[in-house]
Amino acid sequence: MSRYDFTAQRLYVNAPLAEGVRIDLDHLQTNYVRNVLRLSEGAVILVFNGRDGEWQTAVTASHRKQVTLIVREMTRPQEPHPDLYYLFAPLKHARQDYLVEKAVEMGAGLLRPVLTRRTQTSRINSERMRAHAIEAAEQCGILTIPDIAPTIGFDALLDNWDIDRLLIFCDEDAPSCDPLAALRLRTDAKRPYPLAVLVGPEGGFDAKEREALLGLPCVLRLSLGPRILRADTAAVAALALVQATLGDWRG
Repeated sequence: MSRYDFTAQRLYVNAPLAEGVRIDLDHLQTNYVRNVLRLSEGAVILVFNGRDGEWQTAVTASHRKQVTLIVREMTRPQEPHPDLYYLFAPLKHARQDYLVEKAVEMGAGLLRPVLTRRTQTSRINSERMRAHAIEAAEQCGILTIPDIAPTIGFDALLDNWDIDRLLIFCDEDAPSCDPLAALRLRTDAKRPYPLAVLVGPEGGFDAKEREALLGLPCVLRLSLGPRILRADTAAVAALALVQATLGDWRG
């Protein structure tokens, strides 16, 4: 039996959740429930807020301007917030939307844009990123919403790096080798590292950035194979490799 009820609609809400709580949905969610989902009184909706687990609710009032839910019972307890950072050079809108959604699906707990020397765009809409992160969580049965950290410059990122967090950076100039083997060499059951994955811009890191990265005390340079991947594809590939060897896919 599936761990999740994929037949039920799910909504993220910012309200505290407990049995008997009434939730008045905002204008956008009211429109979504009434006019997109076309749910009426008595319909069941699963809700979560990233703090209190997942709860079953029922529509108790549905009007043109307001939908109200009543919280019935918990369906899943809250999961721990993932401690996996995903750091990336910003992309243009559609491809960055895809990147954010896939990073959430792959278990990232923090998303942070990083301005490198070859970054092609520096305009970041944090609210748009958060909206896509919430949508991905709603659709995929995820109970946590990743933190959206402020944009940071590459040099500032490295200057303030936590030396106890393993930084895995994807580099098309890295020696071609088995990435799974390279990651397994960093496995330490007695002292597991908190993890961060960094994917650069389409043009890759320049020589000075690569040198600075390799100068960190806790870093792993990772090849993603013989083909050059676009940045949003690299996000999925890198996070899958990391989760399978060092992350929460290991069970």
